[in-house]
Amino acid sequence: MKRLIFLATLGIAAVAAVAEPTRSQLALDPKGGDIHLPPGFRAVVVADNLGSLRFMTVGPTGDVYVKTRTEGIIALRDTDGDGRADVKETFGSGGGTGIAVHDGWLYHSTDSSVLRYKLTPGELVPKGEPETVVSGLPDERQHNAKSFAFDDQGRLYVEVGSPSNSYGDPDRAFGAKGNDPTEFLKTHGGFWRFDPNRLGQQQADGYHYSTGQRHVLSIAWNPIARGFFVVMQGRDQLNTVDPAHYTEDDNAELPAEEMHLLREGGSLGWPFTYWDPLKRARMIAPEFGGDNSKKAELGKYPEPLVAFPAHWSPLQMAFYSRTQFPEKYRGGAFLAFHGSWNRAPKPQKGYKVIFVPFDGQGMPRGTYEIFADGFAGAPEIASPNDARFRPTGLAVGPDGSLYVADSQKGRVWRIVYVGDQPATAAPATKPQATVRRDDPGARLYGQLCATCHMADGGGVAGMQPALKGSRVISGDPATLVRLLLRGSVGVLPKSAESYANTMPPFAQLSDSEIASLLNYARRRFGPAAGTAVTPAQVASLRAQR
Repeated sequence: MKRLIFLATLGIAAVAAVAEPTRSQLALDPKGGDIHLPPGFRAVVVADNLGSLRFMTVGPTGDVYVKTRTEGIIALRDTDGDGRADVKETFGSGGGTGIAVHDGWLYHSTDSSVLRYKLTPGELVPKGEPETVVSGLPDERQHNAKSFAFDDQGRLYVEVGSPSNSYGDPDRAFGAKGNDPTEFLKTHGGFWRFDPNRLGQQQADGYHYSTGQRHVLSIAWNPIARGFFVVMQGRDQLNTVDPAHYTEDDNAELPAEEMHLLREGGSLGWPFTYWDPLKRARMIAPEFGGDNSKKAELGKYPEPLVAFPAHWSPLQMAFYSRTQFPEKYRGGAFLAFHGSWNRAPKPQKGYKVIFVPFDGQGMPRGTYEIFADGFAGAPEIASPNDARFRPTGLAVGPDGSLYVADSQKGRVWRIVYVGDQPATAAPATKPQATVRRDDPGARLYGQLCATCHMADGGGVAGMQPALKGSRVISGDPATLVRLLLRGSVGVLPKSAESYANTMPPFAQLSDSEIASLLNYARRRFGPAAGTAVTPAQVASLRAQR
């Protein structure tokens, strides 16, 4: 077993107790860890320059375990309570992606197996060699990372991805024709369920739980719904396969990354279909006779519960069951997006951590919002290699902190809620679009709105509407107030132009904050707007909800 040890004080061989930090002790990064967070949130850089990182997990005492792409597992411990790791140890081998602490064991996956180490209380690094739970899983060139998760009965679910774009021949090429995937889907494109306490299993020993998946790395158990939620990575290269029916814009904006409730025996429709977030319909793939207009048989495959923008590459997901963050986050899901690689000639997108709100029954509300941004380091990048950071791993700590890992520089952040303290502002989308720091409404717009509607109000075609010159912005202020209090669903008429992303409610803002934000937007993007919105007007409309 390879073990590399880096200690803040040389000569320390082991740490028996872990400091229990308070948020006031944390060494909050003055630059916000070079990322942008909502008001009241701050970041600590736990560790840096760790190499290309994948998924992560946090133990019950706050020890962090993060997978590397090729070198095994890095264990991180904070002994003085400042939030930064002063003990770092690397152990194991084999690379891979998945990792989780479960029932006193540290489970992790290579590209063909799931293994586990017994954890000893007080010890950061497990002793001995790992036990092999499952081995011999298919390990082909594409989509070979193995995600896994446990249900509330402790059963282990492992995904085997599809080493293909849309099962066409030749794959990803002009004129590709779809093959019959019947035999292929017996061993690929689904989840298999195993007994985690039975060693030496093969794929055939598992129960084939679901099918019709391209690749799913995002999976998390929701204790309220008592089910797994997953996000499937959508296909690529529609324009490459069928340029007669798909444009370069289609290639960049289609199809969606799809969130689903995983159902036993269910199929998500791959490779025959994809979800078009602009048409809001399940479409037939071009390899199987689709032409950008043919829709799949209604009801044959499920619609996504949330449709995320194309090619953002969803990775690790976690539900927030703690209490450190404000009420709006409790019961919802955080999701790390690695970012696109194939939107050219358009800029690459999606290097973000997003939040999906869930309702009291444990189901997503159908919307999402950007939680952490600025990872790319520039308003626009042409290649993922240009990104400063790319989110991969994501986990919730025992104190309610959110941890995020990066594949570019090997950075790990710990995000905490500190309340009414200065937050890092969201980046302007274009260099010339700046936000006045002395205007409260402008600051709120930069923090909450610019990510979707752009700093200059230009929006994103098909995804988020432009505010500049919008009749809604210049129109009835009561409608604008209701939009912020309730979100766009149920406020705008059904005849209004539809967009892939739905505006969520911002009812957590105070009456004066809503008034300030709307007055700024109306001055900036709707110069013909009439009287100002007042806090009293907001309060009156809020009371009518």
